Amino acid sequence: MPTCDVAIVGAGPYGLSAAAHLRAVKGLEVRVFGEPMSFWERHMPVGMRLRSPWAASHLADPACGNHLSAPIPLSRFIEYGRWFQHRAVPETEARKVLRIEPGAAGFRVSLDSGEECTARRVVIAAGIVPFAWRAPEFDSVPTQYASHSCDQRDLRHFARRRVAVIGGGQSALESAALLHEAGAEVEVIARQPRIHWLDRSAKLHRLGLVSRLMYHPSDVGPAGVSQLVGRPNLFRRLPRRLQDLLGVRSIRAAGAAWLQPRLRDVPISTGRSVISAAPAGDRVTLKLQDGTERRVDHVLLATGYRVDIARYSFLSEDLLKSIRRIDGFPQLDAGFETSMAGLHFLGAPAAWSFGPLMRFVAGASFASRALTLRIAGRAAQRAPVSHEKQAMESARQKGNVRARWQR
Repeated sequence: MPTCDVAIVGAGPYGLSAAAHLRAVKGLEVRVFGEPMSFWERHMPVGMRLRSPWAASHLADPACGNHLSAPIPLSRFIEYGRWFQHRAVPETEARKVLRIEPGAAGFRVSLDSGEECTARRVVIAAGIVPFAWRAPEFDSVPTQYASHSCDQRDLRHFARRRVAVIGGGQSALESAALLHEAGAEVEVIARQPRIHWLDRSAKLHRLGLVSRLMYHPSDVGPAGVSQLVGRPNLFRRLPRRLQDLLGVRSIRAAGAAWLQPRLRDVPISTGRSVISAAPAGDRVTLKLQDGTERRVDHVLLATGYRVDIARYSFLSEDLLKSIRRIDGFPQLDAGFETSMAGLHFLGAPAAWSFGPLMRFVAGASFASRALTLRIAGRAAQRAPVSHEKQAMESARQKGNVRARWQR
């Protein structure tokens, strides 16, 4: 069975950035599995633009010479990601990982091609599609009438149809704009009392020195708080209660200021929640908590994502049982490593340990550096980690969850 030092699951911004960093470690054999930028190509709508600026969207390579306009068109960002992959990680393998299990020599990785390999370490950078959240009120509605926003690639096929968009964040508002421009009859239904627009943020960003003092280059979080969020090693040292408060404040539903002109003719109903949804022939009837009803052709659920790593179908039960978790998030140490030595998580699953920056492309640079520092620091000790033995001795190892290459 082939063996490698590190297997990376996922070829999006986090996976590609991590691979580019790890390839610089002399003698380290790294394999990357996944289709480059597949989430952005298959699960984001045609015509979308990124809310984040270039400084928060490059894949840990700001000097690449391929800067993009702002707001960045989705198509250009996908092109950039693939350019980065060809330039920095040309050996990416477009295969699907079916199963990861603990083994005596590290981890057994099974691929859809029928191949199996052993990896001394595994880095999970598999994205957020499995975490798409669908409110229970829509359980009885078939997906052909109520779908999550990540399941709709081309909104133009809703032309001349009536669509209710549920949510009040960037995804909901931009989807509504795209639907309206495609000729659909759209209404946005949001539970928050008002829509938060980032127009004040946009104005502060034009103030030069003031902007640089108030906002970290990652541009995640409100003025002032952004400087904390952009420094995960500092953020994670704050009291847990404060981390949670600042985290919620940094990712609250909001829309980019440049969307406002595109939504002038789109009705937005705020302070309203859907209490029930039911199929009605080839349409859907929505009942709102204010007593009103809507009858629409389709409901687009721009309701976000809720992390729960148990939703990654490729993680075996034995593996999941060995990972300390809080509310679905893995507990990670400074090297993005779980309580199972040699297993790392990047991206949104790292947000509980490192803050809201990990939910954005902007976090890829920090995560990749921390991961590489951990692995490079252990690269001289290449003997496999025995997870079967580790499981039996978990009590003894309770106080030592840091990664290491065991002799």
